[in-house]
Amino acid sequence: MKSFRTELEDPVVEKDILELEKKIRQFHDLEIDEEKFRSLRLARGIYGQRQPGVQMVRIKIPYGKLTAHQLKIIADIADEYASGTLHATTRQDIQIHYVSLDRTPELWTKLEQSKITLREACGNTVRNVTASPIAGIDPEEAFDVSPYAQATFEYFLRNPVCQDMGRKFKISFSSSDSDSAMSFIHDLGFIPKIRIMGNRKIRGFKVLIGGGLGAQPFLAQIATEFLEEDRLIPFIESVLRVFDRYGERARRHKARIKFLLADIGLEELLSLARKEETALKTRKFEIDKDIQYADIPGKKFPPADPVDPVKYALWLKTNVISQKQPGYSAVFIKVPLGNITSDTARKLADVALEFAADDIRITINQGYLFKYIRKSALPHLFNALADLELAEPGFDSTTDITACPGTDTCNLGISSSTGVARVLEKMIIEEYPQLITNTDLKIKISGCPNSCGQHGIAGIGFHGSSIKKDGQVLPAVQVLLGGGILTDGNGKIAEKVIKILSKRAPIGLRLLLDDYLTNKNDHEKYMEYYERQSKNYFYQLLKPLNNLDSVESSEFIDWDRQKSFELHTGVGECAGVIIDLVSTLFFEAEEKLEWARENFESGKYADSIYHAYNTFIHTAKAMLLTRDVTCNSQISMIRQFDENFDFQEITGLTASFASTVLKINENEPGREFAKQYIHESEYFLNAIKSLRQEEVSEFKTPQNEPVR
Repeated sequence: MKSFRTELEDPVVEKDILELEKKIRQFHDLEIDEEKFRSLRLARGIYGQRQPGVQMVRIKIPYGKLTAHQLKIIADIADEYASGTLHATTRQDIQIHYVSLDRTPELWTKLEQSKITLREACGNTVRNVTASPIAGIDPEEAFDVSPYAQATFEYFLRNPVCQDMGRKFKISFSSSDSDSAMSFIHDLGFIPKIRIMGNRKIRGFKVLIGGGLGAQPFLAQIATEFLEEDRLIPFIESVLRVFDRYGERARRHKARIKFLLADIGLEELLSLARKEETALKTRKFEIDKDIQYADIPGKKFPPADPVDPVKYALWLKTNVISQKQPGYSAVFIKVPLGNITSDTARKLADVALEFAADDIRITINQGYLFKYIRKSALPHLFNALADLELAEPGFDSTTDITACPGTDTCNLGISSSTGVARVLEKMIIEEYPQLITNTDLKIKISGCPNSCGQHGIAGIGFHGSSIKKDGQVLPAVQVLLGGGILTDGNGKIAEKVIKILSKRAPIGLRLLLDDYLTNKNDHEKYMEYYERQSKNYFYQLLKPLNNLDSVESSEFIDWDRQKSFELHTGVGECAGVIIDLVSTLFFEAEEKLEWARENFESGKYADSIYHAYNTFIHTAKAMLLTRDVTCNSQISMIRQFDENFDFQEITGLTASFASTVLKINENEPGREFAKQYIHESEYFLNAIKSLRQEEVSEFKTPQNEPVR
């Protein structure tokens, strides 16, 4: 692989890419084990696919904001390094597939030249910060949350506080009380609020904490009704520090903050967060609100006839909204399954430059949004989108199904999500055209229980599953009903109702839609209808589809497949794995110590202290493993070390290990404390390595290598 040292202006980014290049070579040379390398590449957006030997690359698009140039660059990258398809995700990222691992440093470099990153798009860190796509133009918004989402993204990118967490951490910003960014399913969700204090309007946020989907969904709790804007970043950092120290580490399925919140309670979690405030870089963080938008189009267009007047009229009703800025509209672009080809992406970028502001947003339901379109431009834009086959009405309606890639590429996919989504969407458009204008009833599909397609908050949701019959396994879907968004941080989790064969999903959906359209009260929303009828009503409605006495031969074959279904048992990588090798932990401790020194020399004392903290943690964990002591959190690890080792005897220091390490949240991050703390972490690492070497030497024999 070639070096890219001369191609990037930012030395931090350049070093990161060179480090990836180096680690790929070490992995090929068997100098790094597969588990350690997996953790490293995931933090750089590189995710193993279902297909061996190729990678999915997740491109991090903070709050979905792209310029036309950036969209073209991603399209070019998809052509040169991947399959030529851009997949928009429910977290406003773009994914490309079938990428060679060896080419990822080169790919990443080309993206960074256009200010696009892969960093922390996957792995145990802060994932892409999402926001309402209409932020900045929402007539109902208290203020534009885009600068706050941008500041959050920038502050926590490569931040040592969130590089080695037990699991991923997700943050959202809604533009208004309608909560279109779904704060209630996020680890931290923010809804903008204004308070009047005297003659001043104070900006702040209602804060939701501990939400999440997956196999065990939780609705978020209210952390505070009002957090002043300059407390936003410090509050997030305090919570992250608590999650890092107290969150689950041994059981991956319990390693989200929602489980920590359930274990210790909201009051205790917030109390622990307050105790971290002393150690923060700053107690207040001023947000740069001057987000630089591209020039707003001033050009007016001559009258034009839409190529399909009937469709155009419906498109105006379902895909076009008025902005809070007088005279301008925003246009939502419905993208089936979130997939567009690279050629389409480049043409779409040109369309944006012609008719809209150079501020494209990826939407949370896998579409795109154009902003600042004059009324005279709308028929021209419709015609241009029609040429790209992207002028279909029904954005975010019942006919706009959300679906993750599932078994197409993901290791965790059980049965097809994209195949069944295509069939169901086609069926609704053809048989239930009245639902093209229904934005209440959402249909969402995932390939497994993890809810990447957000089936857990759907009015009608499906996730991939399987059913056994006579020793054979058939593709199936779990049906979930009654979920959705309410307002102001409230939502409903869909309930599991019944499991049916995948090929019977269209029949099941017809039953559900016919039942709703026939029996609902006037203006009764689907969530309300589900609550009125109750879960058992829908179970009885769908129960005949669960009968396996007579199974057609086609039902043994999944959607979009030619062969009989086989249950795939791949290992998911969406949040990495726990590394428990003693030698690897010592290596990581040394690496963290070096980062602590580098940050100290650069005057980044808070960052240097946190790296030194991780030196303590990795060193202690390595030694505890030699005693077969496993811990489920960093705080329990700290306590267990004092129970299993004599810290004072090992180091000659007078304090306990716990009191030494936990000085991190008792001291302000100044130069003198940073210097002392780094020195103590280095002293501890060297002392433990010496102790370990003595123990290893006792086990040496002429026939054996030293015990690791």
